[in-house]
Amino acid sequence: MAVRVKICGITRLADLRAACDAGADALGFVFYDKSPRHVSIQTAAALLRELPPFVQSVGLFVNADPAFVASVLNVVPLDLLQFHGDETPAGCARYGRPWIKAVRVSATTDLLKYAADFAGARGLLLDAFVPGVPGGTGERFDWRLIPPDLPLPIVLSGGLDPGNVVEAVRTVRPWAVDVSSGVEAAKGIKDAQRIARFIANAKEAS
Repeated sequence: MAVRVKICGITRLADLRAACDAGADALGFVFYDKSPRHVSIQTAAALLRELPPFVQSVGLFVNADPAFVASVLNVVPLDLLQFHGDETPAGCARYGRPWIKAVRVSATTDLLKYAADFAGARGLLLDAFVPGVPGGTGERFDWRLIPPDLPLPIVLSGGLDPGNVVEAVRTVRPWAVDVSSGVEAAKGIKDAQRIARFIANAKEAS
């Protein structure tokens, strides 16, 4: 199975083009103002106008007010919503768009229960648990905590980079991998060469 690759935290047109040219399947746009990768509604709308066909746009939200999410969707034609907070299944589904739910994984996380509770999700994005941080930490979690019979597609995140994505893909066999800090020159600024290496390594591994 060919693994899909999402490059998250896109803030600049140059980074969008670098990711698309390298073969990214999806790009993530962060609508969470505490993140260094946050983009405004206007910036995201302008970036999406430059998105080529067959590259999916993903909007990341963290405990966002429903009115704010609706205001984003009125202007930014996102293909998929990604929820990183304490959203309920009904809260994720209320917008009538496909969505995935992020889970911060620790030794006490019951991923089978998450999959049952969020059965309406298109998949679960698995990230590292870091107290007080909803995601994007660049930390890796123990992949052995992922049950082999998880019924939803896995989007593997957390501490991935060009050097370890081959191991990640071959060990976990996820539907997709998601990277942000692992392909950056600075927070919110991507490195085109690291993006290209990450995508090439992920695709070759699968």
